[in-house]
Amino acid sequence: MIRYLFLLLPFVASAEDYPASSFGIRSDGITLNTRSIQFAVDYIHAHGGGRLVFEVGRYLTGTIHLRSNTGLELREGAVLLGSLNPFDYDKDGFTALLLADSQQNILISGKGIIDGQGRQVAANIVALVHSGVIKDPLTSDRPNEGNRPMLIYFRGCSDVTLQHITLKNAASWVETYDQCVHLTIDSIRVDSKAYWNNDGIDIVDCSQVVVTGCFVDAADDGICLKSHDPAAACTDVLIRDCTIRSSANAIKFGTVSRGGFRHIRIIHNNVFDTYRSALALEAVDGATIADVIVDSLDAVNTGNALFLRIGARSGSRKSSLSEVTVSHLTVQIAAGKPDSGYEYEGPVQDEPRNISPIVLVGLPDACLRDIRLSDVVIRYPGGGNPYVANRSLAELDSIPELPASYPDFSMFKELPAWGLYVRHARGIQVSGLTLFCAAKDYRTAIVLDDVREGSFERTSVKEPGSKKPFFLHASSGVVMK
Repeated sequence: MIRYLFLLLPFVASAEDYPASSFGIRSDGITLNTRSIQFAVDYIHAHGGGRLVFEVGRYLTGTIHLRSNTGLELREGAVLLGSLNPFDYDKDGFTALLLADSQQNILISGKGIIDGQGRQVAANIVALVHSGVIKDPLTSDRPNEGNRPMLIYFRGCSDVTLQHITLKNAASWVETYDQCVHLTIDSIRVDSKAYWNNDGIDIVDCSQVVVTGCFVDAADDGICLKSHDPAAACTDVLIRDCTIRSSANAIKFGTVSRGGFRHIRIIHNNVFDTYRSALALEAVDGATIADVIVDSLDAVNTGNALFLRIGARSGSRKSSLSEVTVSHLTVQIAAGKPDSGYEYEGPVQDEPRNISPIVLVGLPDACLRDIRLSDVVIRYPGGGNPYVANRSLAELDSIPELPASYPDFSMFKELPAWGLYVRHARGIQVSGLTLFCAAKDYRTAIVLDDVREGSFERTSVKEPGSKKPFFLHASSGVVMK
């Protein structure tokens, strides 16, 4: 049973506020305050807890280690500014501006900003790699994520709250919460398009998580659940009332998916200008995805609506994906490149020229199970060009399985359905599916390949011209009502 209401930060209501200026912390944007801020945090922790309050100004710092029962309050006009010197950042598994390991009752709040100056930090790291001071393979001409500081990396913490703060310009993933319990992220703003891998919010093997009312504009995945530990999982997670833009996926499970994702609720969220999928659920490293409910997800100008994938990239344990319900999904697929004009765009080589808006694909020995779609509306520009890429219905068996490939809706390149493509599934139930195609497309609207015991009810397909909307291959027990 999911329990989203829990007591957080019991010390906050009566905690003492400590002005940053009392510790000699300078707000000139020039003085490096790392040691004085760390002293203040340690002092507050040692004296029973409280909040370190930053008033208007720019506070330059390297890594700060947060302690139990401490909070950072950034008042409106206050900016916590990441140092441009890569050697001002500590590493605890990963490197970040704010680090916490096995701490309890942490609060980051206020209407201020945490700015990592990530573009400049990354450029300085590249220069140090070229000079031989830092060792890094510079894969794809950029340093490894572990050598670039996030804004926040918390591991093994409990009762963590972020409220109202703005996070911007990370050099790597913006914020990562790894094996944390009782995590609340409420009404924050993430604006991070400074460099590659700028995931907006990464939640790794955490439990009892609430993410509400957030705005995320990220160069990589917007809100991303991951599972690094085969013995752990993301459980009891609520994502509600968020608005997301991404040059990758808006809401995604994976890519690292070793443990699992269970009891997840994704309610009333909005997506726009997103290059890949509005929603992607990927179990490819032995993970179990089960008991996921998605309701009221609206997306405009996105590359793909829904991508569900079982893969087999590593390990002997099979992945599974089942018991997923998606209701009231409304998506307008982009006519062009959805993130065109943003500083860090998704790679054009990954974009199929004839898109399939909904792609649900398992494996022959690991089928998708008990997937329910209801009241789904897809608006697709159509106009698929068979002279650019054409995979006919007679060639379905030639579509590769790609079990070990990186998962993404474009991984199979061109698929033979302009609306819904399902492969290797059992117990698919679709009720109230409406597909609009603005221009005539050479492909069939709905293609089912190795689908058993499914049902389609209240299906409406609207496109210029007239052709049969369904094609079934190696499928049985599928009822059309």
